Amino acid sequence: MMFPVSLFLHLILLMISTITLAQEAKTSLKPPLHGKHWVAISGKPLAASAGAQLFVQGGNAVDAACGMLAAAATIWDTLGWGGETQALIYNPNDRKVYAINALGVAPSGATPEKYRQLGYDYPPEYGPLAAVTPGTPGGLLVMLAEFGTMSLAQVLAPAMDLAEGFPIEENLVNQIRRYQPFLEQWQTSTSVFLPHRIELGVPPWPVPGELFRQENLLKTFQKLVEAERQALQSGANRKEAIMAAYERFYRGDIAEELASAVQADGGLITMQDLANYQVYIEDPVKVTYKDYTVYKLNTWVQGPVLLQMLNLLEPYDLKALGYNSAEYIHLLYQVMNLSFADRDFYYGDPYFVPEEPLKGLLSKDYAALRRTLIDMEFNDPNVRPGDPYPFQGESNPFVELLQKWKIRQPEVKDEIVTIPTGRTRDEAFHAGTTTIQSADAEGWVVSMTPSGGWVPAYIAGSTGVGLSQRMQSFVMEQGHNPYNLMQPGKRPRATLTPSIALQGDQPVLSFAVQGGDTQEQNLLQFFLNVVEFGMDVQQATEAANFNSYQLHSSFIPTVSEPGRIILRTDTPKEVLYSLSQKGYRIELEQLSSGPINAIYRDVKHGTLMGGSSNYGDDYGLAW
Repeated sequence: MMFPVSLFLHLILLMISTITLAQEAKTSLKPPLHGKHWVAISGKPLAASAGAQLFVQGGNAVDAACGMLAAAATIWDTLGWGGETQALIYNPNDRKVYAINALGVAPSGATPEKYRQLGYDYPPEYGPLAAVTPGTPGGLLVMLAEFGTMSLAQVLAPAMDLAEGFPIEENLVNQIRRYQPFLEQWQTSTSVFLPHRIELGVPPWPVPGELFRQENLLKTFQKLVEAERQALQSGANRKEAIMAAYERFYRGDIAEELASAVQADGGLITMQDLANYQVYIEDPVKVTYKDYTVYKLNTWVQGPVLLQMLNLLEPYDLKALGYNSAEYIHLLYQVMNLSFADRDFYYGDPYFVPEEPLKGLLSKDYAALRRTLIDMEFNDPNVRPGDPYPFQGESNPFVELLQKWKIRQPEVKDEIVTIPTGRTRDEAFHAGTTTIQSADAEGWVVSMTPSGGWVPAYIAGSTGVGLSQRMQSFVMEQGHNPYNLMQPGKRPRATLTPSIALQGDQPVLSFAVQGGDTQEQNLLQFFLNVVEFGMDVQQATEAANFNSYQLHSSFIPTVSEPGRIILRTDTPKEVLYSLSQKGYRIELEQLSSGPINAIYRDVKHGTLMGGSSNYGDDYGLAW
């Protein structure tokens, strides 16, 4: 029997379409969370439960987010109390989005020359010399004072319970085991993380399920609550009382102990550094993508990268390309290359000169110019930063540095670079943290990506506070990025990047992900999964993504691997073949989406839907 040619071609096209869209099946392994009153999501069940407790007690989404932050830092969910906190908050009262900048700053004396004198080509990955000033305590207190409704004593109660002892999980035990040699460098860290060090016949680390106790951290919490209580007794209002706790942490006895301990162990943080530290409430940056307005943090993190990528993609018919088709993946990879090249040269602390050319970077006209560089047939391994200055009516002050800028690659194509702690470059590239998402019926929405102070953390004296390791995110050569050159009082450009998207003046999406340099890559694909391909937030958190390694790593060593791409193992062979013909070096992983957490606000029905990744231990609750 003969088939008509037209029917044969139709069947072939249908088969190809079925193959390339196979990964778009709108199913999920975990069910979405549905709530009428609130949703609380974090990287660990204990942290999500802390948020739920505060919601049940009558708190709003900010109270719950602060409680989850306190709990996550206490159980070492890839961060400690001396790390940094980044957040976006939608306030339904004035219908505005606020940015919380609680990233610590470089201490006094922290210059490239100082670190080279100490024998470092770049800041150490761990220890007192890796620490910027603690940001998380200040960020939590400022958020709670300005936007919450509860007292500090109420919000810290779950964390205080956890500090008294929480059942430690296997993942944290394994981290302690792996980094035991580093923890043993600092007596205070040893006493916390290796509680059985003086017992005979047993390993020094805790075992899964054991109650992990932090007496000194609990005493610090008690001091903060005491400062609040004393202020209230003296006639202070709620906000003033919370800020009295801020004063005690950064200028009182807690600060004295922290600074003296750091300096005794060779670090640079001083009392003056702590006293001068300031949490900023900022205006976020934003762009429009079709009928959405997407909000991100400024260039002190990599947040504007997502906005640049959306500007580049906006004119394309992504649905016509097909979800995770070879053409779709290739286009997104090129867009990532162009945007991350700009990040690698132009992003830094906006409170320091030189001023980042943000207006130009987020210009639709600049995106149109950069879009002309995209070759849809082959990956460009030599993508460079552009020049956004003409798009804000200025001349680039670093033309010579820009001309000399080059992609830094491993000397050997397949070289596996190992950094001092034994982590590979890939592990550093994906370095995790946690995310916190909360929303309530009143309209408050919080998206947060806190980090820093992860194991093996240096614990500052008797404070129980594990300090940040964020100094490693600075560059020490101006030619690498003149905006992110190490300087006292300056914030290093971090990867941490929460997101909120509005339609009109109503927030509809709150989303964030952990994972170092993969964050904006995964968030871009999540956002497109929802707004272009019609997935719900749970489907979109689990959907097949890809990761590029062509950008310069934000962690040590800062190298690029053009054409390297991580795809999920169920990627159709036809897609793999097509991408290989376009110049990609393909690697496959079973899970590739990253631990994305998100909340969707159904404005029409007045309900909330939460998506909690199936990638790790992320967990959410709703009511």
